Amino acid sequence: MRERTAGRGFATRAIHAGEHRDPTTHAHNTPIFATATFTFDTAADKEDAVDRSLAWEAGHYFYSRTGNPTNRALEVKVASIEGAEDAVVASSGMASVTSTLLAHLTSGDHLVVGDELFVISRVLLDEDFPRRGIDVTSVDMTDLTAVEAAITPRTRMLFFETSTNPHLRIADIDALAALGRRHGLTVVADNTFLGPALVRPIAHGADLVIHAATKYLSGHGDAVAGVVAGRKDLLDPIRKQTDTFGQAASPFSSWLVLRGIRSLQLRSRAASMNALQLAAYLEAQPQVDWVRYPGLPSHPDHAVARRLLGEHAGGMLSFAVRGGVAGMAAFTDHLRLCDIGVSLGDICTLVYPQPKRGGLIRVSVGCEDVEDLLEDFALGLSFVR
Repeated sequence: MRERTAGRGFATRAIHAGEHRDPTTHAHNTPIFATATFTFDTAADKEDAVDRSLAWEAGHYFYSRTGNPTNRALEVKVASIEGAEDAVVASSGMASVTSTLLAHLTSGDHLVVGDELFVISRVLLDEDFPRRGIDVTSVDMTDLTAVEAAITPRTRMLFFETSTNPHLRIADIDALAALGRRHGLTVVADNTFLGPALVRPIAHGADLVIHAATKYLSGHGDAVAGVVAGRKDLLDPIRKQTDTFGQAASPFSSWLVLRGIRSLQLRSRAASMNALQLAAYLEAQPQVDWVRYPGLPSHPDHAVARRLLGEHAGGMLSFAVRGGVAGMAAFTDHLRLCDIGVSLGDICTLVYPQPKRGGLIRVSVGCEDVEDLLEDFALGLSFVR
């Protein structure tokens, strides 16, 4: 077989890393290895495969909960585009969050987290961690003085979202990583809202980066998966935790995410350009009370976003219209193109109304023609009184 390369550029590696022509069939696409178990010629071969698999040596398989070739292809691809030594895939983003935190924290430890996190991450920290004897302090990660003040001798980790859900605050990853190094902490960045085409936290000093691969990595709303990338010595305990918790990724989901990542850079740039135009349009409308988008000069973290993200500030925005919850419903319920949906990162624009947050509207901007999106938003706003 001729020597293959995954290339050097981000888009090239997003397409080629972790994938190659199947040596048995010469299939161009990575196969879906839909198997629970792997078989061997001898008892010695079986024992060797088990030992190597449980030592987390890549390329050795005996049972798909512990390792699978399709899942491994995705791990190699994510590690490549994140600039990481390795990666571990799991059944969902929350599986990756849970395994990462519990692999590196134990009773008596202390964790400093961002004060705005995904709601299920918040449930894990508020309801599960106290039972495990792990103390958690929430703090505004954009306030470095407050972050440092929250660190105690028992603190082991900083955990934050690179762009928060749903107010889109942008943490200074470089500064947080430097702070973590000074205190000997593991710095973990959840990069779900931005994705590696826009920012790669490991390059800014983070130790581990987590994604709900369901979102931007997949990009098509058809897979549920999670992944964490970083140094192998930090990942091996996470891989073991993922295995013992039974959080293995589905090979079919991994195959879908592999496909999605190939277009990640194209989708991320298109969604960012659309989101900037939508945000600027909304900010100019009298029916709109406020808009939060990192690419707008009005955003409180705009300078940090420009330094970290450049001209592409992501596909997520949030806003509120006058009239509170009633105004929110008037807008969302009259849209004809954009669907109401809970997820994000899809190639299709999704609008997520949040009445419990006073009528906040979160938008995951897709890759449609922006003129069509603007027309649909104008229609929705025309019903806001």
